[in-house]
Amino acid sequence: MHKYLLVINAGSSSIKFAIYRKDTPSVKLITDAAGQIEGIGSQPHFMVKTPDDLILIDRALTVDEAGDHSGAITILLSWLRAYLANGTLLAVGHRVVHGGQYYSAPVLINPGVLTELESLIPLAPLHQPHNLAAIRALLKTMPSMPQVACFDTAFHRTQPPVAQHFAIPRHLTDEGIRHYGFHGLSYEYIASILPTVEPALTNARVIVAHLGSGASLCGLYKGNSIATTMSFSPLDGLVMGTRCGSIDPGVLLYLMDHHNMDARALEQLLYHQSGLLGVSGISNDMRLLLASNHPHAEEAIELFVYRIGREIGSLTAALGGLDALVFTGGIGEHCAVIRAKICYQALWLGLQLDDAANEAGTVRISTLSSKISAWVIATEENLMIAHHTLEQVNSNGDKQ
Repeated sequence: MHKYLLVINAGSSSIKFAIYRKDTPSVKLITDAAGQIEGIGSQPHFMVKTPDDLILIDRALTVDEAGDHSGAITILLSWLRAYLANGTLLAVGHRVVHGGQYYSAPVLINPGVLTELESLIPLAPLHQPHNLAAIRALLKTMPSMPQVACFDTAFHRTQPPVAQHFAIPRHLTDEGIRHYGFHGLSYEYIASILPTVEPALTNARVIVAHLGSGASLCGLYKGNSIATTMSFSPLDGLVMGTRCGSIDPGVLLYLMDHHNMDARALEQLLYHQSGLLGVSGISNDMRLLLASNHPHAEEAIELFVYRIGREIGSLTAALGGLDALVFTGGIGEHCAVIRAKICYQALWLGLQLDDAANEAGTVRISTLSSKISAWVIATEENLMIAHHTLEQVNSNGDKQ
C-alpha cells in the first residue's frame, strides 16, 4: 500500500496542491499529481494533472460547492479519498508565509501553534489569513490528520542581527517590525541541491534570483541566508509584477497628505497597481511586455533589470564577494532575454555569459573562463514542504 503526502499552498481565491508518493525502498518522494481549485467564491474550477500532463480532473464547480476555502477543501478531500483509495495519506504540509520572529523551522500544527500563527496576521494580512483558512478547514474535516506549517520566512532567520533591523525605535523592533525576508522555501531548496549541481558551490558565496510575479534576491554563504531583498513584507526590494518594490517612505506620506490615501488605498496601489503593470500600463506579464513595442513596456523591463543589477551589487557587498549567480522562478527559469540583460549588468563582477548556453536554457549559462559562474535551476518549493512534512511526522511519532 502506497503512502502519500499532500502539500497545500492556499491563496486568497485559490488552493494549489501537490501529491507526493513515498517510495518505500529508497525513501524518495515522487510527484504523483498536482492541481488547483481556483476562482473560489466566484467561478471555481478544479483541475488536477499528473507530472506528464495527463488530466485527471477538469471541471467547473458551483459557488455552493466552493464558495470559500472550507468548501474547496471538502471538494479536494472528497476527490483525494477516491484517488488514494488503495493508499494512505500520512500528513498535510502547508506553505505559511509568515513565521514571525520565533518560528525558524517547520512545526507540527496544534491549537497553540495555530493561535500564534493567527497573531501574525497583521504582519502578512494579504497572505496569512488564507494560509490559515486551509489549515482550519482541514482541522474541521480531518481533525486527526497531522498538519505541518512550513514558513517562507524561516530560512532567513540565519541572517546576522544587523541584517534584520530597521533604524527605528527599539520598542517597535521588539514589537516585530524588522526584516524577515520571503521566498525562503525556494531558497532553501536551491541551497539544498547546489552541492549536487556543482560541488564547488557548497561553501560558496551565491546570489539566488527568484524571479517571477513576485521577485527577490537572496545572498547565500555556505548555504545559509545572509541577506535578502524582501524585508518586513513581500513588497520590498525588486520591481515585481504588480508590486512596487523599494520605495521612499516619503512617497507614502505625500500620497496620504496630497491624495488623501488611507492604508487600504495605499495597499491597493502598492500591491496590485504598481510594478511592471504600473510602469508599463499594459501588463504584469513579462512575456507580453517583451513582445510589445510600446516604449512604456521597454521602460518597465529596463527598470526591472536595473533594480536587480543594483541589488546584486548590494548583496555582493553583504557577502564580501560573489562566486555564483543562480536564476530560478518563472522568469528566471524560462526567460533567456531577461537573464542575459541581468548578466550583462554583472559584467563588472567578471561574469561572462555563454549566449548559446543561455538561449538553450542549459544548467550552466556562463563561460568556463567566467570569474563568476551563472546557473539556471528550477525551484521546487512543494517538494521542500513535502520533505519537511515527512521529517516532522517521523520525529513526532513512529517512522512511516
